[in-house]
Amino acid sequence: MRTLVVLPTYNEAENVLVVAEGLFAAEPSVEVLVVDDGSPDGTGDLVEDAARSEPRLHLLRRPGKLGLGSAYLAGFRWGLDRGFDRIVTMDCDRSHDPAALPSLLAAAERCDLVIGSRYVPGGGVRNWELHRRLLSRFANFYTRVLLRLPVRDCTSGYRCYSRKVLENARPFEIRASGYSFLEEMVWRVHRGGFRIGEVPIVYEMRTHGASKIDRAEIYRAAWHVIRNALRRPPGPPA
Repeated sequence: MRTLVVLPTYNEAENVLVVAEGLFAAEPSVEVLVVDDGSPDGTGDLVEDAARSEPRLHLLRRPGKLGLGSAYLAGFRWGLDRGFDRIVTMDCDRSHDPAALPSLLAAAERCDLVIGSRYVPGGGVRNWELHRRLLSRFANFYTRVLLRLPVRDCTSGYRCYSRKVLENARPFEIRASGYSFLEEMVWRVHRGGFRIGEVPIVYEMRTHGASKIDRAEIYRAAWHVIRNALRRPPGPPA
């Protein structure tokens, strides 16, 4: 089973090579694709230089900041075109621990989508302020109820998708980004009748670089959930 890990980046020069090295240490057989949105801090240049001596590391440069959702889709397309069987997504700010990757891949042997979850037994968060904890809990409760999802962590970006899911759940129809993309993607996978599993992870607030999440993204995600709840869901896989 060939596995690709997609790392969307924007100004992650302090983190990107550390995360990639951690992934190779955890699972030496994986390959890593960095999808860089024209980072002015030189993230793309660092990856390009490192890739000359590391054949498992790849770079997809984009001309500007085009959004997290489109970065995921670009990574999906790149991986599917090159015959990968599983595609993992994760944050590149060290909030997602590369050491958790083996547990996601083990669960992927029996599930079509595996989510690294903060809200199943054994999962959790570190270094989060109380208001962030409450907001995340409410956002997941809100999404789970309105979209009728059997998932505890609908907004986690640490995921492993099977090729079958990406070929049949029609992710390339999604125009949303950020949290909205993550919520719609799990909704499509569930409505398509695929098997979804969750494994515990501990999420740690970034210590290097600046967060890309703003209040407007949170409002967009909330509205997007309502829109999806009211519209006809995508049909079952072909």
